[in-house]
Amino acid sequence: MIDCADLKGFWDELRHLAAAMLEREPSLKTLLHETVIDRTSFAESLTHRLTRKLANHAASIEVLHGTFLQAFNEDPQILEQIAMDMRAVCDRDPACPDALTPLLFFKGFQSLVCYRVAHFLWNQDRREFALYLQSLISETFSVDIHPAAKLAGGILLDHATGFVAGETAVIEQDVSILHEVTLGGTGKDRGDRHPKVRSGVLLGAGAKILGNVEIGAGAKIGAGSVVLNDVPPHTSVAGVPAKIIGKTSEVSPALGMCHELDR
Repeated sequence: MIDCADLKGFWDELRHLAAAMLEREPSLKTLLHETVIDRTSFAESLTHRLTRKLANHAASIEVLHGTFLQAFNEDPQILEQIAMDMRAVCDRDPACPDALTPLLFFKGFQSLVCYRVAHFLWNQDRREFALYLQSLISETFSVDIHPAAKLAGGILLDHATGFVAGETAVIEQDVSILHEVTLGGTGKDRGDRHPKVRSGVLLGAGAKILGNVEIGAGAKIGAGSVVLNDVPPHTSVAGVPAKIIGKTSEVSPALGMCHELDR
């Protein structure tokens, strides 16, 4: 986990990266000043960048701005998780040159920031507003995460388009997820009905994981697979329905991002 002292250093790093980017690309002056250079804190930077994207869908920017800052001020763990998400993108996505790039350009990261605010609202029993924010996130980023779902830090949503996580879904720390992944239910029963994804898991593009099943730590789910049963830790599965292929060669496939299935 990133602590408060680390966050200060992280914010200083982002400001340095923004100044360097401005020198290389003056045409981004407005974006860089409005998002980073003219901001006084990491929380203010995130708030400014994300509320303006959501406000394009007729939400009040003043209300959104106040809500984001409230979430960041009242629950500092949110900023720590966001910083971990930024590091995850930078460390695992070869298309990402630095930690500033996800904030400016990557909708997978941006949608996670907004989800974390919606989750804060849900836990504050402001559930209608949380669901409203969920709908804005879905319209803006094509990412649909229920605000009650529980996501730890260090999550990579790579490309992100079409990602869905239901109300009782759980994603632990250091998980990597490709586009069009679904963590869904299998019927209309209420209660605990969505997947539990443990740490270090890699979910391939288009994987569908359905029902209250557990994806064990360090498992790897092949692209396009449909998972209807528990997956043991450090196991590769693939197919429709998914079957065990073998053991994973890495402790945390999410960190290595290798989608070849270990047999």
